Formats: sequence, C-alpha cells, structure tokens
Amino acid sequence: MSTEMLTVPVVSRLIQTLVECESPSDSPADLRRFMELLADSLGGEATCRRSGTHLLCTFKLPGRKKQGQVTALGHGDTVWPLGTLATMPYREEAGRLWGPGVLDMKAGLAFFIFAMRLLRERDIPVPHHVILQVNSDEETGSHTSRALTEETARKSKAILVLEPGTGLTGKLKTARKGIGDYRVRVRGVASHAGVDFEKGASAVVELAKQIQVIAGFTDLRRGITINPGTVQGGTRSNVIAESAETHVDMRIPRLRDAAMIEKKFRRLKPFDNRCTLEVTGGLNRPPMERTKGIASLFRLARVAAAEVGVDLEESATGGGSDGNFTAALGIPTLDGLGAVGEGAHAAHESILTDRIIDRIETLARLVARIP
Repeated sequence: MSTEMLTVPVVSRLIQTLVECESPSDSPADLRRFMELLADSLGGEATCRRSGTHLLCTFKLPGRKKQGQVTALGHGDTVWPLGTLATMPYREEAGRLWGPGVLDMKAGLAFFIFAMRLLRERDIPVPHHVILQVNSDEETGSHTSRALTEETARKSKAILVLEPGTGLTGKLKTARKGIGDYRVRVRGVASHAGVDFEKGASAVVELAKQIQVIAGFTDLRRGITINPGTVQGGTRSNVIAESAETHVDMRIPRLRDAAMIEKKFRRLKPFDNRCTLEVTGGLNRPPMERTKGIASLFRLARVAAAEVGVDLEESATGGGSDGNFTAALGIPTLDGLGAVGEGAHAAHESILTDRIIDRIETLARLVARIP
C-alpha cells in the first residue's frame, strides 16, 4: 500500500470484512474464525501466534536497533449475538460506517494495522518492537485474558488501547474507573403468608432494607457509584420469601476506594436476626488512574495529532477496559485511540468516516515517537 492509497474506501474494506465476521463473546468457534481472519489480513506484515483464544502479532517495522516493546491492546469479541447482521447489517451511510462491533472495536483494530503499514511505506524507523494483542473475552470480564495482558504489559514501555475515543470529538482516555461486582444473598424463613405469617422471616423484606443501605455507599462527590442493578427473590405472593438476592455494580476512581467499599459490604448485618446474609464478589478491574507516565504519553499523542491538524483532548470515563489492568501495573497506558463515533452496544453503533485517516496518522506518528 502506498501512502496515496490510504483512503477511506481502502480502510473501509478491511473494517467491513472484520465487522461481517461476527464474533460474539459466547461463541468460541466464531471468535477463532475472527482471529484467523485478522491474522490472515496481516499477511507477511507481522508474525502472529495464538495464546489460548487470544492473538499476539509482532509487526515487522523499519529500524535496526530495537529496545523494548510497545503494545497495542484490543479485543475481537463483541456483545452482539450471532445473526445480528441480518437485522443490523454493515453499511456506509450519512458520513458513517454502521454495524455490530464497528465502533467497539473492530475499526480500532483496522486503524492500527493501517498505521503500521504507513510506518513501513514511509520507512520510518521504529526504536522498539511493536505488538498487537487481541483478546477474546474483554466484553465478559477478561477472565482468561487478564494474565496474558499483564504478562505482556510488564514487558512493555507503553500500552496503546484501541478502544473508541470519548464522544464525537474522539477524546483520548487518560483515566478510567475501577469496576467491582458484588452479590448479596439473603436467606430467610419460609411460611404461609395467610396461615403462619408471623412464623416467617421474609428475605425480600430484608433485602429491600439492605438495598437502601448499599445504595447509600454511593458518594458522587468522590466519584464512587454503587448500583444494585438486579433483584430476585421469593416464589409466590402467598409465601413468605425464603431467599432473595441483588447483583451490585461498583465504580471507583481510585484503588484505595475499593478497600473502603469492601469493608462496608462485609459489615452488612441483618435487620431481622432470623435472616442471614452472604456477600460475595469484589473488585474486578482496578481503576486506571492518571499518572505522570500516562500524562506524558498523552502529550506525545497530542503532538502527533496536531501534525495532522487535530486538537486532541483527554477525558476520564466510568467504563472499564483491559487498559485498567495495564495501568494498575504502573505501565504508561493511553486509551481511546480507536474510532470516533457513538452507539457502542446499541443499534445505532457507528463511526465517523471523516475521522478515519487522522486517527490512523496519529497512531503511526505516536508509535514512532515513543522513546
């Protein structure tokens, strides 16, 4: 590919190929097919290997002396079930590319491939090895990929996360909240609601009181949010409920907040001493806190973007990514380097076509500029 061939239609063809290869998180066969397609699309540009269901590709780039490595981090799985293309087909319309997974985050993978092609075409020396790691379970909690991500990160001088940027201006992400997941189960005493009402101890009533306490753990001033998202309990209206549970989402901006919230969950006590409580879960993704290393990496990206006429901004978000794991290890991590668009996980998922080229150019220049 010559530099002149870096056009929206050329890039869009690869994005379409990736989007039309459906890869839901819960379908190992389709994820395997997607990873094979992605590796094949690189041809001789990189050496790829599988690690379980995940993919690692080392690019062949100009420059003789290479010290250390820079890792681009992405995922190939999507939240969309197999067959979504039938009702939500890939299309190009109204200055956008549409389709399941186009924003989150198949376009980002395509952008990075083309960015590396630019470096080769322009014969720009890259002072480090460049790895692309594509995980297969990011959307479901990264349970099998986390160890690999952390292993790769420890060998890296910087991590570039190919998740979409924030909003329709494509702000990069220099901070992300940590994510926790708790379940609170209540065991009560069942009885007939009409005949033996006083002999029962309602797990539903107990849980309702506990939910009020749990919701009170939210501290918006500190950026801490606690959401009892689902509730289940009881069997019939004429039975005093024997069991009930709630599934709770926790978001924290600082790692030290996790221990404080953990203590609050573990200190929960029954209002009705005939009931018992069971609390499970905890922190899943540590927060990505903005460090000096992350700030320095953002400044490099900002200079790279300015060279192609873009005033790049930064943002913080409540959502998590695999970049949370790498930042928590102290590795400079810059997130949101993928596509610019909206509608992740929604029917209007799409990316802006007029932001394709500048994102690729920024990625290429950033990779070459990292010392």
